[in-house]
Amino acid sequence: MSTTDNDDQAPSKGIELPESARRFHELYRADLARVEPVSDAQILAAIDRAEVHEEQEDASRADIAAHLGFAHNSWTTKQLRPQIDALRAAERIRDVRRCGLDLLALTAAGRRSLEAAQSAGAVILPESPQHRKWRHSRMMAGDRIDGFREALRASMAEVGALLDAEQTPSDEWLEFGKRLSAECRRLGSATYCLFEWAEPDDGRADVDEVLGRRSVVSWDSDYHGHY
Repeated sequence: MSTTDNDDQAPSKGIELPESARRFHELYRADLARVEPVSDAQILAAIDRAEVHEEQEDASRADIAAHLGFAHNSWTTKQLRPQIDALRAAERIRDVRRCGLDLLALTAAGRRSLEAAQSAGAVILPESPQHRKWRHSRMMAGDRIDGFREALRASMAEVGALLDAEQTPSDEWLEFGKRLSAECRRLGSATYCLFEWAEPDDGRADVDEVLGRRSVVSWDSDYHGHY
C-alpha cells in the first residue's frame, strides 16, 4: 500500500513467514484482482487517493495499482502503461523522482479533470488499501484474541510457580519477562484492532499514533519485535 509501510507487501519468494504474517498477506492478496480496463478518471482518482493516504504529493505505481484493486506485477504495469503515458502526454500527470523511486503525481490540470469527473459521478474506486488493512486486522484479531488471552493466563500461572520457587535464576526471570511483555503487547494489539480501531475515513490518512499497535504481522514473531 505504501512506499513506507511494508505490512501489506508480498514477501520475497522462499522466505518462510510467521503464521500471523502469512495469514495477513494471504487475505490481502486475495482481495487484489487481475488488471482490467479502467477509465482515465479512475487512474487519476487512484493517484489522488494514494497521495492523501500516504500524506505525500506523489504516488508509486504499486500504490496506484492497490487503489485500483489490482495486484502489482509486471503485467499490471504493462497494461496500465499506455494510459499512464497518454495522461502524461496530456499533462494530467507528471513524473516525480523521490528517494530513488520513480513516482507519479497529478498536475493542476489533472486535478481539475478529476474534480469534473467526480462532480459528474463518473468515478468509482474499489475498497482502499487502508480500509482493507483495517478489515483484515479486525478479522484476525477476532479469530485469535481468545487464544492470546489463554496464553497470557497460562504465563501468569507460571509467574506464580516462579515466585513460589526457593530460588529462580536471574536469567530465567529476565527471559520470562521478555515473553510476558510480548504476550501483553500482542493481546493489547488484538484488543485495539478488534474494539478500538475506528473504521477509516477515505478522506484522510488513517495513521496510528502508537507505533506498532496495528502490526498484526508481528504477532507470531519472537517477542513481538515490532514494538
